[in-house]
Amino acid sequence: MTASLFDDALLEAPADKRDLPIEEGQLALWYPLFTSSEADTLFTRLSETLAWTQDEMKIAGKVIPIPRLQAWYGDDNSHYGYSGISLPPINWTEELRYIKQKIEAITQQPYNSVLANYYRDGNDSVSWHQDNEPELGHNPVIASLSLGATRQFQLRHIARKHSTIKLNLPHNALLLMSGETQKNWQHQIPKTKKAVGPRINLTFRLIYS
Repeated sequence: MTASLFDDALLEAPADKRDLPIEEGQLALWYPLFTSSEADTLFTRLSETLAWTQDEMKIAGKVIPIPRLQAWYGDDNSHYGYSGISLPPINWTEELRYIKQKIEAITQQPYNSVLANYYRDGNDSVSWHQDNEPELGHNPVIASLSLGATRQFQLRHIARKHSTIKLNLPHNALLLMSGETQKNWQHQIPKTKKAVGPRINLTFRLIYS
């Protein structure tokens, strides 16, 4: 990384924060998180250098590829898995460590791992789910950074499925889900027929070994 684009002094630089209304949970949005040139460079570097793979999962007895690329990075003890997919951690890259330090500074939360998702176009998606695996602990804090094309992020209440929230998450936006959000809400990135470019989503987590 070059000092002109990734200056350590910018790690503590403030970002605009907005608390978002949600019942039985907590949501906060920081935008923009990085300078425009930083965010653009990070998107390019991550898209070109992360170890992207298309994992498979079993649904109704059929093995199908998940509709996106992903990669799991973190500390040595941050093993993670979901829906039968096992994700041993890859060592942090310089870019990911830099992003983690920035997010830890502004959210005042520690993270030891990150799930990177690459949505190549509108056909890539992630279906309704909760980030509530046992290794994430009680009331996990999930810091979700969006880079690239704007995609709609949807939430729905577990018990009251008519209660929904829709957020268009732009390039360089950080969404923090905390409190009882994962207990009471599901979230997804739906497919879209609109022409959209690629998007990278980084969800930073704390894995308890």
